[in-house]
Amino acid sequence: MKRPAVLLAAGLALALPGIDIAAPLTVHGSADAYAGPGVALAWGVLRAPDEDATAAVIRVVTDPRAFPVIGVAGIDPFTQREEWVRLPARTGGTLDVRIPRGRFADFPRTEFRLFDAATATVTTGTPTLIVYFLGLPDTTPEFSDAATLDAYLTARIARERARPRSAPP
Repeated sequence: MKRPAVLLAAGLALALPGIDIAAPLTVHGSADAYAGPGVALAWGVLRAPDEDATAAVIRVVTDPRAFPVIGVAGIDPFTQREEWVRLPARTGGTLDVRIPRGRFADFPRTEFRLFDAATATVTTGTPTLIVYFLGLPDTTPEFSDAATLDAYLTARIARERARPRSAPP
């Protein structure tokens, strides 16, 4: 029975007007790049001589006025077990997140949790936006040196931001 929970949430919202119980906007990032208002992400893989050292590198670029705090979590969608890749913390607008490629076997869902200025000090609270990916996107390119990967991520984010978007429904 879910009705008591709904009534309790509504009652708390009335009793505690400073508390926002709204759910975050959740977006599925299905390709190797994503761009939305105030945020852009691009994926690449940095190969290493040994598979254990090979890592996905995700560049996250935000407008720090819109999203000053970012956290990244890995989730097993079957057990709901969750581990932080990066605890929510302030960022200056650009963040490179490194995730060992082997980790996706245990935590295939990766959530980029973005907090707005109002929730930025409440890093255990509800993010404003969650961009999630299921596994390592199939279209993610691989690179053998960090400089080439860096140049690619910069160009990929610029292309994704410039891509025309359809109007929201």
